Amino acid sequence: MSAETRTVGGPAVHPCAPGAREGWLGPVLVLVGAVTLLRVLALAGDRTDLFVDETQYWFWGQHLAFGYYSKPPLIGWVIRAVTTLFGSDAPFFVRLPAPLFHGATALILGAIAARYRGRGAALWVAAGYATLPMVAVGSLLISTDTIMFPFLAASLMFWLRLCERPEEGETGLALGAGIALGLGFMAKYAAIYFLLCALLGALAVPRFRPSWRAAALATLGFAAAIWPNVVWNAATGFPTVEHTADNIGWVRAPEARAGLHWAKLGEFFVAQFGVMGPVAFGLLLWHAARLRRLAPEERVLLAFALPILAIVMVQALLSRAYANWAAAAYIAGALLVFWQGGRWIRGAAIALNLVACVALPVMAVWPDAVRQPDGRTVMHRYMGRAALSHWIIGQAQLAALPAVVTRDRGVIADLFYTGRNSGLAFYATPPQGRPRDQYELTEALPAGTSGDVLFVTSNAGAACAQGLTPLAETTPKDGAYKGHTFRAYRVPASCWAGGGSGG
Repeated sequence: MSAETRTVGGPAVHPCAPGAREGWLGPVLVLVGAVTLLRVLALAGDRTDLFVDETQYWFWGQHLAFGYYSKPPLIGWVIRAVTTLFGSDAPFFVRLPAPLFHGATALILGAIAARYRGRGAALWVAAGYATLPMVAVGSLLISTDTIMFPFLAASLMFWLRLCERPEEGETGLALGAGIALGLGFMAKYAAIYFLLCALLGALAVPRFRPSWRAAALATLGFAAAIWPNVVWNAATGFPTVEHTADNIGWVRAPEARAGLHWAKLGEFFVAQFGVMGPVAFGLLLWHAARLRRLAPEERVLLAFALPILAIVMVQALLSRAYANWAAAAYIAGALLVFWQGGRWIRGAAIALNLVACVALPVMAVWPDAVRQPDGRTVMHRYMGRAALSHWIIGQAQLAALPAVVTRDRGVIADLFYTGRNSGLAFYATPPQGRPRDQYELTEALPAGTSGDVLFVTSNAGAACAQGLTPLAETTPKDGAYKGHTFRAYRVPASCWAGGGSGG
């Protein structure tokens, strides 16, 4: 990178001048440490149940492997490490990595900002990232995005430094960039976007082109980090590829499923104002509109943000896209938005995002306090799951049945977690064709199982009805399953020998 002084959007700062980088760590550590501590305290008072995905990630941690049905393995490893370290599988410890990983991401982004814009920018960026709505949500729930983010930030930091063509340390920086990105990939496959972004950034901004040797070493580091998961996928028939194709939707039958869904595109785009924050996302779009006026390092940050957003917007147009699918864009996006510009506009962005940062933990600690017009709590998706599991476990114990079988992914996910000390066995119904989830892949009722089991379904009937004896039913009055009637039956395990799947 050229050593010229840059003045765009703020005071002149030489990117390699020692004075521009000194003195930032202490204030940023205090800020990030205070925010992280508050979030850990909020987790301690959190009264919500683990969500379906969270119990699944915990389950993965109980069965360590190099891959799982829908995601790479790192989140399961992290949860297993933390719960083993503290000797508890309580929801607090399952979720504890979330605020810690976000805190680490904020520190890394602060380090990047300090190098390019000085100590003040480091504080702005750390505060800006820590208060993003997606980070506020991600600090209360354990997710693959959360585990991926610090590795993406570290990879970006190494890559930018590598592109400065350092006289020493090129090998370490290149391998560091590749390995960090590979570890991000081992948390969530969306990390692969950064490979495309690095390529586009090199093409668009000549100053950020590494040497061929550095690029090759980074690629080698990435390949080495992801190799175990690639081998696992190959050995198991690439279930994650199948799951990804299911999520994308239109790739299965493009002539039948693909279309121009402008409303879904609009919903996704509007949702990004909530993911990053209304002012922050608006600032990102403003920077994109004035691309030619940006400094080289700012243009390369856009190259690590806009392509991700564009790809997911195309997916939303053709089929559907969840709001968080473009979350990787906001690692570089947060840097660009918060490391420069007027204090008032950056302050407004952070102040507005603080509303979510305060409201979300309050609703998690007092989940019954805020209700929607239909009477459901705002947090209803994270309530009532453990209560249903306790009811099912009670029915199995009352009927002296050793195992529970269900087709419902959400139900079995929580049964494995809530019923971990119940002494019962839990099984998914045998899949019809290709497994649809982790439980059908590895936890389906084994062929040849004898005796009776408890079968639980929320459907009116059951396809597997041989010798079916109704035992009990329940209709939760609140929470995730409000209004859904669940029925428990005594069923011979041999009922599924003929291929019935249950209701």
